[in-house]
Amino acid sequence: MTQMNHRIKDIELLRGIAVLFVLFEHSRFNLFGQPNHILEILYTNFGGWTGVDLFFAISGFVIARDLIPRLNASQGRQFPVMLSFWVRRASRLWPSAWLWLGLILVATVAFNHSGVFGLLKTNLDATLAGVFNYGNFRLQAVFGRSDYGSSFPYWSLSLEEQFYLLLPVVAIVFRRWLPWVLLVPAIYQLLANRHISLPLMTTRSDALLLGVLLAIWSVKDSYRRFEPTFLRNPVWLRWIVLALLAIGLAAMGASRFENFRFWVGCVALISIALVFIASYDKDYLMPDNPFKRVFLWFGSRSYALYLTHMPAYLASREIWFRLAPVNTIFDRSYNLRLGLTALVLLLIFSELNYRFVETPFRAYGKKLAQRINLRQDWLQGWLARFRNQSAITVDSEKS
Repeated sequence: MTQMNHRIKDIELLRGIAVLFVLFEHSRFNLFGQPNHILEILYTNFGGWTGVDLFFAISGFVIARDLIPRLNASQGRQFPVMLSFWVRRASRLWPSAWLWLGLILVATVAFNHSGVFGLLKTNLDATLAGVFNYGNFRLQAVFGRSDYGSSFPYWSLSLEEQFYLLLPVVAIVFRRWLPWVLLVPAIYQLLANRHISLPLMTTRSDALLLGVLLAIWSVKDSYRRFEPTFLRNPVWLRWIVLALLAIGLAAMGASRFENFRFWVGCVALISIALVFIASYDKDYLMPDNPFKRVFLWFGSRSYALYLTHMPAYLASREIWFRLAPVNTIFDRSYNLRLGLTALVLLLIFSELNYRFVETPFRAYGKKLAQRINLRQDWLQGWLARFRNQSAITVDSEKS
């Protein structure tokens, strides 16, 4: 199996695709009030919300691929492994998330003449939900009743954080039974008519669970027997497979499937199919080329892009509200200006966050996790020496 700390390029490629899906989905209404004809066709026939499920499948695979082997090899030292895992995740995710929650509050007060950022109270409530990771439950409470706030994408981050919190505990408790324990809720969700149930939609975890199951399977011999070696040659076949699966994933997000019982389940299955092909780390989804490097850049910045796209969209609208004459109607003629401004802001915001917040805190989290492991190693060594010394003393007294 690929080394646990090694980044798989095709996984980064999928992250790039997933975040582009989300950026497209949230541009409707939040950036473009009146989409032009082409955008309207795209919004009607494709749904970028499926990018969230692709993120879930990726996250389940990547996290479990590293965490489960560490727990299995811990030999009675699961708690330090679990604690170091939580420290790494918190250092990786929380500083950036909290920063942009705070900046949204600042914009609500100081950069909100148009009112596009919403009410301060609403955003305060949303900020609390984002900080304490109950955003998905808050979405259930306010959906159809009131606005969530400008940080509504945080609902999926809350769901992932809940997953990160529970996964190591479940893995420790059930051990070798873990695959079966995860398979049951995964199958239930795949078969459930979830899109008519807001609680099931905002707690959906089938893609996450399938990602974990894929990671567990990836250490088995049978995993190698299913390797998609037919994608080695010809190379152009990789482009076709990726295009078909990506287009299929986007098309499944269209509202015309909303009466299909297995709508959301199919999205999870397409997502895990993409992650499965990527997991072999042999560029089966796309050969190395300049175009792929663009997607890899988006993939490496996907978390920053996810956090900053709503502030960029709303800031673009606020900027043009201030620049345009009074009583301007922002119809489709303003879409190009709104889109380009949002794009520039998004690239600046995400790159600054990636370089000066996300990367340094990720490195800091790794150092903290290493300290936890070193202290545990020292403690285990001290206890072993103490036990040995005690045994020697007892033997001497017997003699």
